[in-house]
Amino acid sequence: MLVTNAQDISPALSAIIFTNFPTLNPRNPSKTPMRAYLLSSLSLLRPLSSPQLRFFRPLIHRSAAPRFPPSFSRHHCLASPFPSASQVSFVDEKERGEEEEKWDSSSNENEAFAFEDGGGVFAGEDMKHLAAPVIEVKELEELPEQWRRSKLAWLCKELPAHKAGTLVRILNAQRKWLKQEEATYLAVHCMRIRENETGFKVYKWMMQQHWYRFDFALATKLADYMGKEGKFTKCREIFDDIINQGRVPSESTFHILIVAYLSAPVQGCLDEACGIYNRMIQLGGYQPRLSLHNSLFRALLSKPGGSSKYYLKQAEFIFHNLETCGLEIQKDIYVGLIWLHSYQDTVDKERIKLLRGMMREAGLEEGREVLLSILRTCSKEGDVNEAEKTWIKLLDSDGGIPSQAFVYKMEVYAKVGEITKSLEVFRKMQKHLGSASVAAYHKIIEVLCKSEQMDLAESLMKEFIESDKKPLMPSYIELTDMYLKFSLHDKLESTFLECLEKCRPNRTIFNIYLNSLVQVGNLGKAEEIFNHMRGNVMVGVNAKSCNTILYGYLSSGDNLRAEKIYDLMCEKKYEIESPLMEKLEYVLSLSRKEVKKPVSLKLSKEQREALVGLLLGGLRIDSDEERKNHMIRFEFNQDSVMHSILKRHIHDQYHEWLHPSSKLIAGDDIPHKFSTISHSYFGFYADQFFPKGQPAIPKLIHRWLSPLVLAYWYMYSGYRTSSGDILLKLKGSSEGVEKVVKTLKAKSLNCRVKRKGRVFWLGFLGTDSMWFWKLVEPYILDDLKDFLKAGSGTTDDSAVESREINFDSASDSEENTSSD
Repeated sequence: MLVTNAQDISPALSAIIFTNFPTLNPRNPSKTPMRAYLLSSLSLLRPLSSPQLRFFRPLIHRSAAPRFPPSFSRHHCLASPFPSASQVSFVDEKERGEEEEKWDSSSNENEAFAFEDGGGVFAGEDMKHLAAPVIEVKELEELPEQWRRSKLAWLCKELPAHKAGTLVRILNAQRKWLKQEEATYLAVHCMRIRENETGFKVYKWMMQQHWYRFDFALATKLADYMGKEGKFTKCREIFDDIINQGRVPSESTFHILIVAYLSAPVQGCLDEACGIYNRMIQLGGYQPRLSLHNSLFRALLSKPGGSSKYYLKQAEFIFHNLETCGLEIQKDIYVGLIWLHSYQDTVDKERIKLLRGMMREAGLEEGREVLLSILRTCSKEGDVNEAEKTWIKLLDSDGGIPSQAFVYKMEVYAKVGEITKSLEVFRKMQKHLGSASVAAYHKIIEVLCKSEQMDLAESLMKEFIESDKKPLMPSYIELTDMYLKFSLHDKLESTFLECLEKCRPNRTIFNIYLNSLVQVGNLGKAEEIFNHMRGNVMVGVNAKSCNTILYGYLSSGDNLRAEKIYDLMCEKKYEIESPLMEKLEYVLSLSRKEVKKPVSLKLSKEQREALVGLLLGGLRIDSDEERKNHMIRFEFNQDSVMHSILKRHIHDQYHEWLHPSSKLIAGDDIPHKFSTISHSYFGFYADQFFPKGQPAIPKLIHRWLSPLVLAYWYMYSGYRTSSGDILLKLKGSSEGVEKVVKTLKAKSLNCRVKRKGRVFWLGFLGTDSMWFWKLVEPYILDDLKDFLKAGSGTTDDSAVESREINFDSASDSEENTSSD
């Protein structure tokens, strides 16, 4: 038998890292991020050393792989007091509450955790001793027939040179003699020579054959190699195959898949890594290595505080596992957990106190990050005494006082009404650091406006503008809100116009100005502003805007316009304020026999079609265990300009369906994730698009592909390439994709199909892209037309995922399907 060693992971991984993470490129020092992020990212992205791959007898017994009990469902892990990653995310979004919306999250919320310890062993380096099953494979010379040996040798040489489509055709031509044993040899040979992609294609071909028998050892080894190369989609596909066979994946597969997710610069991968980690413990019963706990914990803290705070439950779960397994808890774990607690809206002071005590027992000193976290907690509680004690400790610490400490101390004094001391801290910051930070300007102007110190607020705003620091919008909002409170409408208008010259449009400040116009009775100008808001996708109107203009019309006796606003609010299902509804009922009774109130929840025709388009583009629906109630999860790419425009439109369009935590009342910064209420009304769409909890393409999709559906599909998950072609992303079965392609062809829309992993790409190339654009253009949002119009270069960075798609080649895992 042949015994061979696997080579280390391809050196191309380093090129991938610097391509996907340009900020980590040493040749690009101008874009180097803060030290903490760099250390944590590099620790996770170091090339992974590969364990030895050995092929010898005896064949591993199938019973060696642990099986699930017969009643096991992959959607219900073993009982545990800690939720899975998906549950953590879902609960945390609910717990966010109806926070006051801000145009810009303050710099305090954008501060990333600074790791003190950059050393140690991390999960990417700690895989040399992970146990993996052994694969039985015969030596080529052991095969009985000469012709079989010759053909296998020819396939071993030929297959790596071909792309997916040709590879499948070659294998199909050998079906008469190629069976499980020979196909396994081919897959193993490809792994020996580091042609793992070819091995994966052979494995996928094997699965489609009638003689295929699941081989746990082969699946495990192939999944591990895919993960080590950073191909988390293919690794996850095999991982899911193993679970579908009623097996528990090996520890190595869990470990490597988590590392692959942590190493990927793709949105949502961190949540997936958390889910696999939780299942590794709850389902597999494994005890992850210390390096894996540390790497995942560091990844949770790699985001700014405003984003990381929602991972508190996951971080506590990791800490709990470290404790129960008796593993060493490093200083960064204690410090990071305190840091996460300090960012919560309601701070658990007892938990922080307990963690600090544990640090002292472990002989660990509280560094600057812990002191900052304590000061952050004091700023929320208004605890002046504790803040002063912490401030003294910060003065004695190495590295000086960071800028955010000044902001927290300003906020502490503001909480107790000592505005003069807040201003003194601000001036000390300017003296100590040379200049005040943007967050400090935001905070001091907010404090002065709320304490009605108008002259000081205006003086500091002027100073802020002259400093050329940005963004200015939060301070403009505070100023105009103060002017509205004192009925200084002329000052409010001039400040509003000045703001428009210096900042991007913002709904909050438009609402303040609209309110001002209504208060002074300038309804003509108010109507003009309201219509401008409705026509500008970047601004838009909400329930507050409509109630404001409705109040103006009712107060002036303009009943005709009041009825039109009422109809608009009924259409949008906005809630009408009670005092206004009383007046409206009388007005409407004069002209209408029956007064309808916007209370019943029912999707309009446009909402239904838009939802179908979004679901085709990858929108998720979560169902309860009995599949009685369903929740739509809207998720947008926060780095995409197109999605930042689209999410506002979607938020407004489905406003009446949104969960209370997702209904932003007073602000403008729509989150990149929000959800609807859980309702039985969405059962039809859940049954059609997620019949068994997995994405599928409905059998009746040919009836639903209207131009409006295609437009929303394109806006949500479509891309325009640099050559002007149009691509649409789609998940589902090959049969479902074929049905979509045939339906499009019946509408004279020809497209080509490319499969990459579990995702299909529909490509409208050349003149076909122009025909597609002509069909959907009337339904594309005006502000997105420049991004999506066929025939010109792409301008949105969100198209990264589609750049490597070549429709001249076959699919990655099967022959190309075409409409030709």
